[in-house]
Amino acid sequence: MNPGKALTQRCFVNAPWQLLKTDCLDLFLEHGMQPEIGLEGSCLYDEDPAEFRRIAEILQRHNLACTLHAPFFDLAPGALDPHILAASREKLRRAFDLLQVFRPRSIVCHLQFEENKQGYKLGEWTTAALATWQQLLPKAARLKVPIMLENTYEKSPAVHQTILSQLNSPYAGFCLDVGHLLSFSGSPWQEWLPTLSPWLGQLHLHDNHGDSDQHLAPGRGNFDFPGLFQFLRHHDLHPIITLEPHSREDLWRAFAYLEETGLFTGV
Repeated sequence: MNPGKALTQRCFVNAPWQLLKTDCLDLFLEHGMQPEIGLEGSCLYDEDPAEFRRIAEILQRHNLACTLHAPFFDLAPGALDPHILAASREKLRRAFDLLQVFRPRSIVCHLQFEENKQGYKLGEWTTAALATWQQLLPKAARLKVPIMLENTYEKSPAVHQTILSQLNSPYAGFCLDVGHLLSFSGSPWQEWLPTLSPWLGQLHLHDNHGDSDQHLAPGRGNFDFPGLFQFLRHHDLHPIITLEPHSREDLWRAFAYLEETGLFTGV
């Protein structure tokens, strides 16, 4: 499939760093796709900084914008243990150092709040988490790159609302991951929006059947994409959009679904 330029310029496609630089870069260049570069694993410690600059320059030469996805595995930005908190902040800081290199449209981060773990010490967790993002926010704001705080295992929008309200910055926003909402939250998007609409800056689009985070192409699972996009149009919301398929088959199916449904019209 060869998706149209209108689609590839309107959205980003998830691209783990190692795959992008070794296997997928030509695919992105050939189809004019804009990557959301995932910085998971040890690349922030092991990669030659010149390699980050090389890929950034290639994207810029081809007039391709990008977003960044900060690491989240094993991190605890609101940890109560000061050693774990320091390690989490250091890895995030390394990701934010790449804002100057890639000049992304956004950097997506995870709060990593789980009610069954941190809920019984919510006050302490909130204080630590808020301090983490307050440390990182000035660098993002200086470069005019918004931080988009994504939902994962959160059961309601309450924690995102608290953190974003207290950060109180045009460079701190919300990334609604619809697949995580369907598979993990147990609550529909109607309970998250409009509560977080004032901060909505990005969408992660993928689908599942509600029982696991399958990262299928939109339309292959149970998520209410037509309803969500009708809401966006009605409220004149125009978030950054990232497709998150986990296979090439689902990537092409995602583009086909978007072309067939015209979901992006007016968004």
